[in-house]
Amino acid sequence: MNLTDASWDLIAAYLAVVRSGSLSAAARQLGASQPTLRRHIETLESRLGVPLFTRGPSGLTPTIMGQSLMSHAEAMEAAAAAFARTATGELDAASGVVRVTCSDVYSVEVLPPIFAEVRKVYPKLEIELAPSNKNEDLLRRSADIAVRFARPEQAALIAKKVKTVKVGLYASGKFLARSPAPTTFEELAENCFFIGGDRSDVMIKALEALGHPLPNHVVYRTDSDLAQLAAIKAGVGIGICQVKIGDASGLVRVLPALDWDMPSWVVMHEDLKKVRRVRLLFDHLVAALG
Repeated sequence: MNLTDASWDLIAAYLAVVRSGSLSAAARQLGASQPTLRRHIETLESRLGVPLFTRGPSGLTPTIMGQSLMSHAEAMEAAAAAFARTATGELDAASGVVRVTCSDVYSVEVLPPIFAEVRKVYPKLEIELAPSNKNEDLLRRSADIAVRFARPEQAALIAKKVKTVKVGLYASGKFLARSPAPTTFEELAENCFFIGGDRSDVMIKALEALGHPLPNHVVYRTDSDLAQLAAIKAGVGIGICQVKIGDASGLVRVLPALDWDMPSWVVMHEDLKKVRRVRLLFDHLVAALG
């Protein structure tokens, strides 16, 4: 196995094919020709000495090895993106790209006016926003700054605690018109339609910490808190929402006695504290969210 002289193009081709499932779609994504993508994949497989995909009528499917290499390739992709961001400006300049990650609903409901104010003060600052409910790995530099609802454990990260967000259960008026609001959690668990997470267990753990298991009737599952909010507004069922956002959206609080506090944090890698544009945005977010 010899990858010492393998270019990033080979890894990028592999990632694009895994994500899209076909050479043609990957070629469009990368702006390359399909024969070029095919050569890249064949070259990478030859140098690794193992097949990365199985070929079939429906496209390319990653082999077990092809799947196992995905996380390493994504780490390389993140490092390459961080390399490019760092090169966009000088260390002491208030210009260049800063990549921020936060939850879906924060990306829509909370951060836009803060970013607008930042752009007024620092017009040469460029912001990349990666809405995600996953805790992006700042150690791998998937993002420069993260807004999180759990304090990171890694020693290499700088975390500033900002405001505590109150979270509760909400429903729309149209839902409650056909399904009376529960008066106890047991009633909610047994008789009401609940909107919950798909793979994420953050809210499940929060409810369990309050002494309440997840309701039985979870009829709508998604890890996107923005999609959950939309479902609550549409009358799909009862779901979890930040109190400030739920009240502003005209939703109805259900079982307010079950509200709980969720601390939030602004996080960055300690290696970036000397990069002025990152530090400026970090400090601005801490002040605005505080």
